[in-house]
Amino acid sequence: MARSVLLILLPIITGYLLLPIASAAYSLPTGYRQVAMIYGVPPELLYVVALNESSALLTAGRLPWPWTINVAGKGYHYATRLEAWSALNNFLKSHPRKRIDVGISQINLGWNGHHFNSTWDAFDPYLNLKAAAVILRACYSRNPGSWLNAAGCFHRPAGGLASKSYKTRVNNNLIILYAGHLEVSDASIKHGYSWIEPKRKER
Repeated sequence: MARSVLLILLPIITGYLLLPIASAAYSLPTGYRQVAMIYGVPPELLYVVALNESSALLTAGRLPWPWTINVAGKGYHYATRLEAWSALNNFLKSHPRKRIDVGISQINLGWNGHHFNSTWDAFDPYLNLKAAAVILRACYSRNPGSWLNAAGCFHRPAGGLASKSYKTRVNNNLIILYAGHLEVSDASIKHGYSWIEPKRKER
């Protein structure tokens, strides 16, 4: 990754789509709030999903990075959108689409590529986040009550250990982000977009 290019891009993207996970003064980037409001998804969840999927260690901290590709379980970060798109075209020659995830939310091209008009569009951070929000909302609608479960469904709709492990990672990042355990109800989505996870009842 060309560090000089990242340093140029970082001030442009920071504040709209990027936020260091260890940031002391919490302020969710504008882009996540904008997309979340459209699809009724907690913006905190959308941000942490992106962080889980595409995080890169930059000078400002560990941040979601839009020019990211995962091929058969191996992640690649690129300095520019054009570099990522060119690499994707090469990967598509040797790997099936269901083995390739792209963009800031790592949308799988085989299962969810229909959300984009082109592979170039798949790297657009806002279009990629919109696809993630649609998937998260659909997961929640099928099994309402827990956005953590929706996150697990986003990663692995069939459930199982992969989904459980992903939910744990999401929850751990939320704890770091807010120093608390977070979730949201449909009512709170409509009135401020805060997210507080209901505590388990003691047996």
